[in-house]
Amino acid sequence: MGQLAIRGLLVAALVLAAMPTSAETKKTGKRSAEPNRFGAIAYHRASQSWGVGYNHARARDANVEALKQCGNGKCEVVHKFKNGCAALADGPRSQFAASGATRDEAEAKTLRRCTEVNRTASCNLVAWACTR
Repeated sequence: MGQLAIRGLLVAALVLAAMPTSAETKKTGKRSAEPNRFGAIAYHRASQSWGVGYNHARARDANVEALKQCGNGKCEVVHKFKNGCAALADGPRSQFAASGATRDEAEAKTLRRCTEVNRTASCNLVAWACTR
């Protein structure tokens, strides 16, 4: 084998060694290997009844679970979320829910928005849930 052929083989070997494996591509690619997980919070303000559905493969199943957990026939799904966390707060005039990557983030967003909308600091956390 000539020197040119050996150099060609070395270059090809280096290129192949530098290419990511399919497992590495899955880890670093934009698409997540994990399936989507859905959650929902149901609430009935007058009775203070609430329920959560979380970690479901389908959004509809999360909604059904939240309504079932709420237990009051007048409950409504007030917030839906996917692949993260959500929290619900109630204030003197209205309730508010928000999502976040973590429980702390969801609760902070919820309380901040609830106090802005109600123009008072007397908002109380009612419920939270995370899909992971």
